[in-house]
Amino acid sequence: MKIKIKPLVVALALPLLTGGFASLLSRGRMDLFDTVQKPPLSPPAWLFPVAWTILYVLMGIASYRIYTARAEQYRINRALLLYGVQLAFNFFWTLIFFNLGAFTFAFVWLAALLALIVLTAARFAGIDRPAAFLMLPYILWVAFAGYLNLGIAILN
Repeated sequence: MKIKIKPLVVALALPLLTGGFASLLSRGRMDLFDTVQKPPLSPPAWLFPVAWTILYVLMGIASYRIYTARAEQYRINRALLLYGVQLAFNFFWTLIFFNLGAFTFAFVWLAALLALIVLTAARFAGIDRPAAFLMLPYILWVAFAGYLNLGIAILN
């Protein structure tokens, strides 16, 4: 399969720019994580941007695989629409958690995000199984983030 450079660049840029813009909008608020009580197993703050960058790259590759898959166009469109919705939920979680400090609402939002990611991965699996597998680290990380978010909501 020949790599289509322009769609690949767009597919990688979309989640990276989404995460980067959310981080930029919350830049002055990210230190909130250092000031709140956290549950056990909380990783150091430096790990989050590293993990998210890797996850955004994996998501971008997954969406590229779907975009270029040999499948019915309506199935590709539905899968990519759901992907876009979960990406929007991802963006707004950062603002809800860091900018608003609404930890309980952020947890509910994150639970909805996790459900959307699982649905996206399921749609991806119906088109391209490797694309779905590329979403697994994201699912696991968001589930772990849910544990952290709930712990912070309870402890603060």
